[in-house]
Amino acid sequence: MDAAMLELATDFPILGRPVNGRRLAYLDNGATTQKPTAVIEAEARFYRESNANIHRGVHWLSQHATELYDGARAAVQRFLNAA
Repeated sequence: MDAAMLELATDFPILGRPVNGRRLAYLDNGATTQKPTAVIEAEARFYRESNANIHRGVHWLSQHATELYDGARAAVQRFLNAA
């Protein structure tokens, strides 16, 4: 593995886990994609602070989760330059 790939792999905690004494090579991305630390931390923060149903509830937590969800959708839309 070249230096750039090794550096990128350090952002994926599970790839640092040895399996049978060797570096993990995960090739089943069609079923489950491994997540970088930033995604794991963002998901954990959501579950700790904001976990609620979206677009359904009238209580504060549901409205907050909806705002976060809609904001994330808008960010992805801008990133992809989608209409």
